[in-house]
Amino acid sequence: MKKVSISEAAEHFGVSKEAIHNRIRRGSLEVVIDNGVKMVLLNPAKVKRVTKRTTASKTTSQNDERYYKLLQEQNEKLQEKVEKLESETRSLRDQKELMLIEERKKIEQIYRDKDAQLKQVLNTLSTQFMLTQAPKSVEEEIAQTVEVVEVVEASKPVSLKKYLKSKKFSEKKSAKIKKRFTKAASNDERIITVGSKLYIDPVKYDYSDLL
Repeated sequence: MKKVSISEAAEHFGVSKEAIHNRIRRGSLEVVIDNGVKMVLLNPAKVKRVTKRTTASKTTSQNDERYYKLLQEQNEKLQEKVEKLESETRSLRDQKELMLIEERKKIEQIYRDKDAQLKQVLNTLSTQFMLTQAPKSVEEEIAQTVEVVEVVEASKPVSLKKYLKSKKFSEKKSAKIKKRFTKAASNDERIITVGSKLYIDPVKYDYSDLL
């Protein structure tokens, strides 16, 4: 038997001093009085087993710490991925808004250019009317005004898809024509590109070379 103090016994078993006193009262631990000091008797065989349990407990504790550390690292990696995805989502949203703004500006510019062209046509026709020597009747002036309006209304960009549909081309022929227009769009001022759509002005330009 090995004699140890209450404090040593508590440290050995990994419990408090009060727990050692409770074990003594229950009779699960033997004690002797040595020079007026209460000493706990430890069985070497039991000490060996306790040591093994303590070692196993320490191993389990170390494994738990490694497991929690691994979970924490994985959680941090997942958090980084989430933040990266959120950043990419915001970037894509901003790019989309910029693209929409640019497309709107292009369309507005197209209509401003057309308005300027229409004003020029009206001014030219008005000048020609004033230079005409022969007086015109009210009916003739109305007819000419209607003709001018028809020219003005017709001189507007129209989508290539709508134009081909109005011509009632076959699907195969329409696909070939669209391919030719798409190929020429980057270098042909007659073709207006807005996003992925193509616009043409059949009144102002001749497209027979592409049809």
